[in-house]
Amino acid sequence: MGQGRQEKVATSLAGAVSEGISASLAPVDAELERRYPGDPGTRQPVHTVYVPGDAFTAGTIRSWGDRALAALDEHAPDAAAFAAVLGLPDDLAEPVHSRVRAKLEREPVEDLRVDFEDGYGPRPDAEEDETAARAARLIAEAYAEGTAAPYMGIRMKCMEAPVRDRGIRTLDIFLTGLIAAGPLPAGLVLTLPKVTYPEQVTAMVRLLEAFEKAHGLEPGRIGFEIQIETSQSILATDGTATVARMIQAAEGRATGLHYGTFDYSACLGVSAAHQAADHPAADHAKAVMQVAAAGTGVRVSDGSTNVLPVGPTAKVHDAWRLHYGLTRRALARAYYQGWDMHPGHLPTRYAAVFAFYREGLEQAAARLARYAGRAGGDVMDEPATAKALSGYLLRGLDCGALDNGEVARLTGLTRADLEGFAVPRRGDLTAFGK
Repeated sequence: MGQGRQEKVATSLAGAVSEGISASLAPVDAELERRYPGDPGTRQPVHTVYVPGDAFTAGTIRSWGDRALAALDEHAPDAAAFAAVLGLPDDLAEPVHSRVRAKLEREPVEDLRVDFEDGYGPRPDAEEDETAARAARLIAEAYAEGTAAPYMGIRMKCMEAPVRDRGIRTLDIFLTGLIAAGPLPAGLVLTLPKVTYPEQVTAMVRLLEAFEKAHGLEPGRIGFEIQIETSQSILATDGTATVARMIQAAEGRATGLHYGTFDYSACLGVSAAHQAADHPAADHAKAVMQVAAAGTGVRVSDGSTNVLPVGPTAKVHDAWRLHYGLTRRALARAYYQGWDMHPGHLPTRYAAVFAFYREGLEQAAARLARYAGRAGGDVMDEPATAKALSGYLLRGLDCGALDNGEVARLTGLTRADLEGFAVPRRGDLTAFGK
């Protein structure tokens, strides 16, 4: 009754009230845009591989892929064997195994960091100078030849006094050599380790500003990751969350927060036998990192395991199960990136990632399709959920777990549609509709 009746609309407030409120909140609006721009919508690698500077060669990436394939051939030669080791269900055994092998043949490493810190150690200055110059040349050549990983760069020494000058010089040599070969690669990534004070982040910003000015680069062109490896980076002496202050100190240049499993655990006094990515101390640190980074466009990366899949088959299988389990645990907690320290970790990294996306593909696609078509269903999804669903599918596509064709078939959406759901404009709920 009364459904067709025209309702009378009345208000009590003058337009000046709304205008006054908007004016009073204008500084907050600007602050939100500056501090919380949201995820950049670009690809995030599923892992970072660290290779000591002296061990990095033109063949490193292909060597890691070949060694990973050899490990599969020796210790899990077919889909059934690999699935049995990891406990994969029958319907995922073949798709995961075939995609892992294809990934190792096509793109074994998604993100590679040439290490001049712990993995390299103290060296004579002349030796580190030469190694940094060689890293720049090899990375430039890899990008020019199409053999580079999607993301590549270096981890310099930290900003603490004993190694500060050495770290700055290595970064300078590397960037100078890289830019001499042409424009800086789009996939360039730099890692600043052992950060304890926001002022060290500010120092890195000033350093990069000076380099950009020296070479006429666009201000802000070079970003960097912050490595969280000390208790002081989580909780400052005044009780504040240091990591949140570090993100702001980066002045928009921070691209990631990387958890350092073993340095952080040791800093808290965790005994060596219990230093692991799933220790309660690790969970606390990563939860603080995650909350501090939320909405800022800075991504969070899990750490690594030091249990290497080497030796007899039984020992390799144990290490694979451990790494697979840790990776799946991290994915469920929205840590979509981690470290891999050995070629033998690649099969289980990709198996865990691919299984994670493939096992949820049909449900995620169906829910997003219903939402996009406003068809309803047994779950009442909201715009935030549509954002999560599309982000899930996009991550699966980026790493090779999913194919464009199958996602389009199941959702009825293009990649552009998915990106529209995943990165809406702030406050614009219509960006989620169809």
